[in-house]
Amino acid sequence: MDKHNETVAKITVVKNGPLVVNGGIPLEGVSGVKASETYYLCRCGKSAKKPFCDGAHSRIKFNDEE
Repeated sequence: MDKHNETVAKITVVKNGPLVVNGGIPLEGVSGVKASETYYLCRCGKSAKKPFCDGAHSRIKFNDEE
């Protein structure tokens, strides 16, 4: 495989926000498989689109240090 075309898979924790999943990592769940290049996972527990982030962390002023 050409190293210039490789996608690096990684998960980044956003301070007081979601997990950002990059690199086409598949997410299998009850509703099937999510396999887009980038998606955001809720960490605050208040998203109406769980397990995906809908921005609720901003509305509730989520603090990941508590």
